[in-house]
Amino acid sequence: EVQLVESGGGLVQPGGSLRLSCTASGFTFGNYDMTWVRQAPGKGAEWVSAIDSGSRVPAYADSAQGRFTITRDKAKNTLYLQINSLRIEDAAVDYCGTKIGRATSRGQGTQVSVSS
Repeated sequence: EVQLVESGGGLVQPGGSLRLSCTASGFTFGNYDMTWVRQAPGKGAEWVSAIDSGSRVPAYADSAQGRFTITRDKAKNTLYLQINSLRIEDAAVDYCGTKIGRATSRGQGTQVSVSS
């Protein structure tokens, strides 16, 4: 069974930083592309970033470019998202996800709150 568990969210002031983690189990983590998606209150899901299985060229949404960094540690079966220069509009629940065959899986999410 695929399991994805996010952590690392919290309340930070604008301009602060967070590192989100996503621990994977139940599949061969190193063989699959991984993504981060977020959902703000009252809004639809927004794709944020993705990294391929080979960690070659990460991709970012325009809103994340220059402030977010996606990485993965295959030895730890863990995906990360470093978020710097947090803005009010970054407040959301962030989810990691993957697609294996036709099945898309995601975790329960971690809350990112930004407030002064």
